[in-house]
Amino acid sequence: MRVIAFVGLPLSGKSTAAKVAEEMGIPVVCMGDIVREEAKRRGLPQTDENLGKIAEELRRKEGMDAIAKRCIPIIREKGIETGVVVIDGVRGIAEVERFKKEFGDDFILINIEAPLEIRFQRALKRKRSDDITTIEDLKKRDKRELSWNMGEAMKIANFTIENVGGLEEFKEKVRDILTQLAKKVEIEIETDVYPTEDVDKVVQAVKNLFPDAEIEIEEGKLKARAWDLRKFRDLLRRQRILDTARTELFKGRSGNEITIYLNKQTAYISKVNFADVDAILSPIRVTFRLYGIPVGRFIDYLAPATKAGRPIKEIDTLWG
Repeated sequence: MRVIAFVGLPLSGKSTAAKVAEEMGIPVVCMGDIVREEAKRRGLPQTDENLGKIAEELRRKEGMDAIAKRCIPIIREKGIETGVVVIDGVRGIAEVERFKKEFGDDFILINIEAPLEIRFQRALKRKRSDDITTIEDLKKRDKRELSWNMGEAMKIANFTIENVGGLEEFKEKVRDILTQLAKKVEIEIETDVYPTEDVDKVVQAVKNLFPDAEIEIEEGKLKARAWDLRKFRDLLRRQRILDTARTELFKGRSGNEITIYLNKQTAYISKVNFADVDAILSPIRVTFRLYGIPVGRFIDYLAPATKAGRPIKEIDTLWG
């Protein structure tokens, strides 16, 4: 699962970035909601002062990564379908370390930067119950969040977005980076290569379905990664096997992955023929790993439902 987190000083644009993610179909976990829910449970007004005290208390009693730990089950649940989740509101290095421990290299941190004066003007426009009303209040809030080692987290971010221009300009920057990081399909390909088989022909079989495949062969095993679906998608239509393909794709789904098995011999002549996992001479095992794309949309894109052999509705892009 890929986890993308936004970090930045108050009012830098984290919530706006999270809304862009939601518009793109990427589920969002807001760390501030954990604190707001705790305030609600205690029957306290959701003012900046109350929320700040609760956040500090949680970190004091449960550790500096307390809120991150509470978020992890929510992140895993939300990421089941899409394989990618955005986190709004990392506050410190301990939270980053907790997420890195949990998600490894699939955790990506994006720092959002904006000057103090610009952030203050946004606070005046936003008018949220927990917002500050003077620039001194904002400085105080900055100091509080920096005391949680937010500055250290910002320094090690994988990417930085400057939010100093207009709203649409900032949203476009966020869309670009999320598309780069989250909106994609990774194709993992594996098959055994027996001594009786011609290695070049096995390689060609894979290339006939996925031309951009990056192939490695070692100790009788072919492994490859690819990203381009166009040839495979086109073959399903040319052969008029959309119904069969749709059935196999649904059968092979598991979380944000879909695994299918293809006949190696027919692939060599640029045809798609689905096979069983224990087929003779070992089938080509293809796993589609989806990031930021609902499984249902992916299947509709590759193999839409048909009527009288024709697609009822074609989807021209995965990025709905």
